Amino acid sequence: MQEALRLAARGRGRVEPNPLVGAVLVKSGKIVGRGWHKRFGKAHAEVNAIAEAGARAKGATLYVTLEPCAHQGKTPPCAEAVLSAGIRRVVAAMEDPHPLVSGKGIRALRRAGLKVDVGCMEDEAKRLNLPFLTLLALGRPYVTAKWAMSLDGKIATASGDSKWITSAPARDAARRMRGLADAVMVGAGTALADNPLLMPLKPRRMPLRIVADSRGRTPVTSALARTAKQGPVMIAVTEAARAVSVKALQAAGCEVWTGPAKDDRLDLSALLQELGRRKMTNLFVEGGGTLLGSLFEAGLVDRVAAFVAPQILGGDKALTPVEGAGAPTVERATRFTWSRGRRVGGDWLLMGEVVRERPRRPVPLPLTLLSPKR
Repeated sequence: MQEALRLAARGRGRVEPNPLVGAVLVKSGKIVGRGWHKRFGKAHAEVNAIAEAGARAKGATLYVTLEPCAHQGKTPPCAEAVLSAGIRRVVAAMEDPHPLVSGKGIRALRRAGLKVDVGCMEDEAKRLNLPFLTLLALGRPYVTAKWAMSLDGKIATASGDSKWITSAPARDAARRMRGLADAVMVGAGTALADNPLLMPLKPRRMPLRIVADSRGRTPVTSALARTAKQGPVMIAVTEAARAVSVKALQAAGCEVWTGPAKDDRLDLSALLQELGRRKMTNLFVEGGGTLLGSLFEAGLVDRVAAFVAPQILGGDKALTPVEGAGAPTVERATRFTWSRGRRVGGDWLLMGEVVRERPRRPVPLPLTLLSPKR
């Protein structure tokens, strides 16, 4: 199952909104076939493993990171392929919570006489597919908050200078992370101050580049607007945006999405629900402090990716990564479990997942959103 999970991760950035799935076929104590879901709309992990095994699949045990599907989507049901191959046993890491699957594949295999075990390395499998599970449960993408800061927690000096706090390898690593996301977002302040392109480095796909810009202040001369035909750009505004600005941005090739306001700012929950309706599973947010502060206060951040440079900027007016009102007490701080820490050039990348005090309540989603799954 460890090998199946390793294979599944190879599909990241190519299969979404589908889940990451890996499969390994074992016969007489030897691996005879490996497979993973390589691209959205293409063959699933089980089918690829069976194809590699050929006739050796008969009588083998299939280790798969997610329950085989039993419905016709963009590809035929995997449960049928398993039966046709003569596999005798299936070990699945977890049941697929998608309404079109949800145990149906397991039941179909058991009815056909196969031995099916579920739960091997289930926690690891769920963690691998947190974005997919977040979309199903909450109707919004999994949100990663990213920033680059000095050791004393500053993202820019008091004058606004931020180029460059971290090293070129760290910046390249962040650009590679963009290429694994469905969408990359910044706030209007960052768009105006830094004029970013938000382009990924060697992307597996081109993410939607978003500016949360309540009043539509992003100029048509910005790097984002000028490259809207090279990669999609969304300017998310409220009714407060001037009509002339909206029309100019649209003429430049940007999509202008108008959402509701909350406390005189764009309602970020509504924006994330819109991205969920578009079946986006990963949102990579790169600041600034005002946008990240609003996301943290709304409980919309799932993971943090902080690049930390070995330097001190100082200054009580220097900018910090998360602004807003902040936690009223230490006890009510947003807490994380560290999932990764590694050197990137001369800097450190620290990653952690938000600890939820209470279980998230699933949001019922229409089948028109969820279907077809794959």
